[in-house]
Formats: sequence, C-alpha cells, structure tokens
Amino acid sequence: MLKGEKVGLRARHEDDMTVLRAELYDDVVNSSRAAGGPWRPASPGSKDPRLVPDDMKEEHVPFSVVELEGGTLVGTATLWGIDNHNRLAHIGLGLVPSSRGKGYGTDVVAVLCHYGFVVRGLRRLQIETLADNHAMLRAAERNGFVREGVLRSAAWVMGEFLDEVLLGLLVEEWKRKAKS
Repeated sequence: MLKGEKVGLRARHEDDMTVLRAELYDDVVNSSRAAGGPWRPASPGSKDPRLVPDDMKEEHVPFSVVELEGGTLVGTATLWGIDNHNRLAHIGLGLVPSSRGKGYGTDVVAVLCHYGFVVRGLRRLQIETLADNHAMLRAAERNGFVREGVLRSAAWVMGEFLDEVLLGLLVEEWKRKAKS
C-alpha cells in the first residue's frame, strides 16, 4: 500500500465494487462530470472497466483509496494515460460524497505524485479537470501543479459545454517543493 498522511492507495478489492458502484458510478451527475463521457449504467457483475481493473493494462493503474485510520474505503485514484516513452501520465481521483472536504483529495494527489515520480520514474504529471471543480484545482495547486491553460468548452456534461483546466507538474518542481 502507498501511504500519505491521511489515506492509503491499494489495489482494488472485489468488495470495493459495491461501494464504488453505489457511491460514485451510479451518481449520474458526478459520474458524468468525472468520466469524460456520457454516464451509462453498469449491470451488477459486469466487467465494466470503471469498476473492474485490467491488471495487464500497463497504461492505466487504478487504486482504491482508504482512510489510514480504520481502513474505510473513501474513493478511487488513477494514474492513467501512462506514456513510458515521453515519461508522462495523467492523474484522476474520485471521493465518495461523505469523504469530500476532509483534505483527502490533496493527500491522494500527493501520493499519486510520489508513485508517478519515484516508483514509475515519470518526468511529468498532468491533471485535466472541469473549471468549476474547485476542490480538485485546490488539491492540484497545493501539490505544486501549475495551471497551463483552459480548454474552452471542451467537455460536454449534462447538456452543456464546460471549460476544462489543464494543470502540469514536472519532477524537478515536485522535488523542489518537497525540500521546502
């Protein structure tokens, strides 16, 4: 398990699926905002890739997020779009509603940065998030990510186009921040 100050990132367990389905994926609005595509229902027992990770897929590493104190499942975290040639990847996370606003997002981003830069040897991490996702923007910026641009009307979400913000962090920036 990878550990932060408040949360741990571990492999997805079979019994995580019920919580993740009910708390994250069956929530049409939040799932639509996070998925980068239209919401669709997942049948019980389906091999939906949002729920069931493919351990052989090198460019996508999904984690379950648990509280360090007590081990309660609080969400998901992903390093995705891993490009070993250019040494970059994207970060994604989703927290169940009862776990939002507790600083877990900032800690998840910190742990994913450690995983990406130290364990995987990447040079760049990036985050794309909706411009009104203030929690993710805060979590990214608290970890040293820099806003690199706005993708205007780039996301179709629940009947309207929304802007996305692109944030990036280079390994040398992360190392400097870690020393301070």
